[in-house]
Amino acid sequence: MGPTASGKTDLAVELVERLPVEIISVDSAMVYRGLDIGTAKPPREILARAPHRLIDICDPAEPYSAGRFREDARREIEDVFRRGHAPLLVGGTGLYFRALQSGLAVLPPADPEVRHALTRDAGRIGWEGLHRRLAEVDPAAAARIHASDPQRIQRALEVHRLTGRTLSEHFRRGRRDPLPFPLIKLAVAPADRSLLRERARKRYLAMLGHGLLEEIRALYARGDLHPELPSMRLVGYRHGWRHLAGEISLEEMTREAISATQQLAKRQLTWLRGEETVNWFDALSADLLERVLKFIRQSTNFPDRV
Repeated sequence: MGPTASGKTDLAVELVERLPVEIISVDSAMVYRGLDIGTAKPPREILARAPHRLIDICDPAEPYSAGRFREDARREIEDVFRRGHAPLLVGGTGLYFRALQSGLAVLPPADPEVRHALTRDAGRIGWEGLHRRLAEVDPAAAARIHASDPQRIQRALEVHRLTGRTLSEHFRRGRRDPLPFPLIKLAVAPADRSLLRERARKRYLAMLGHGLLEEIRALYARGDLHPELPSMRLVGYRHGWRHLAGEISLEEMTREAISATQQLAKRQLTWLRGEETVNWFDALSADLLERVLKFIRQSTNFPDRV
């Protein structure tokens, strides 16, 4: 586990080549086909060395959820075990990790009418205004959800409107069917947290240089996508969409996307600090791979790959 731009993928690929493990992606962005540059999806040559399960599994016009991820991940975990290997879950989507580990509270399905009304409200008062509304009805959820996270703000308000109970109440009422396997949790992040902001900035600029805006332009031109879809709300993509729609300049797009990327990394770190039994490793350590391998070998009976 780890925040964006922490080097999780590079480390995971090295582990696949040394241990009998297979990667299962835990990333709410990499599930979408055609969203490659902005999600930092591993290139073809890396996937040839270390295949990733649960990437490129749905179209960006199709919403994907934590519940669906949980079902998909359980299926893939069982298949990896059948093959005599162990699953290596890799990603930064804390909600997906939590859903997989602890199960999910029973929540109502999405309601297009309610979502349309909330989107209309957001157009009038902004997502920060809706976040303030959420803080009035569900302070605990508002504390967890950042004001720049429209998808989760909308879902929390939707659940409250549909059930009369807050999202936090649903969570307190209990989750169902936790994961029946022991977990070893490894977190990768720079020991100096200030370095993460600079890494996030450089990575977004590198994405622009590799054609991110052109990738978003192709999605924009499809005609069947819109900015309220979960895929188009992702960091980087929603900013590019607004630029192509003429709402913000290229300079504003870049500034806002970098800020959103840095905020995402900060939220991911905050979530990780709240997790129990996490073993932390410095992403910038020269002997990171050796340290992680040593820890895994001490914690498991994994043999090295022959």
